Amino acid sequence: MPDLGETAPDFTLPNTEKKPLSLRDFRGKKLVLAFYPGAFTGTCTREMCALRDSLSVLGNSGANVLAISVDTPFANRGFAGKNGLVFPFLSDYRREVIAKYGIVQNFSGLEGYEVAKRSVFVLDKDGRVTYRWVSEDAGKEPPNDEVIKAAQATP
Repeated sequence: MPDLGETAPDFTLPNTEKKPLSLRDFRGKKLVLAFYPGAFTGTCTREMCALRDSLSVLGNSGANVLAISVDTPFANRGFAGKNGLVFPFLSDYRREVIAKYGIVQNFSGLEGYEVAKRSVFVLDKDGRVTYRWVSEDAGKEPPNDEVIKAAQATP
């Protein structure tokens, strides 16, 4: 798991249109990386809608939002569309990125079914981690006010 001050591990994942998007595409911009366990679940929906509702504040601080789950690009597209979520959603269907970030967890007790721990990383314009929040409890939402403050304070 990247520590505060470390450069976040780079990755390239498909977006909802199956087009590759890389973390390095966001260099020069502040970024909120929001990893979530699964589309269409209650807590994930509340978390992503809270980010959606914070976009103007985050945008005013120069921060972009990028959401990542192990769901397929098709599920992510449906989830984003149903909830009016306009930031990019990426599919870590091979579970490589969640392994790089050290945020793998078993989901719902289904053996072998691994998802992202609910996690938020705020990155500065150079891709360094300035804030990190990771939960072992998939039902716990990130502290959105804290995430916003971290994004605003990030250079």
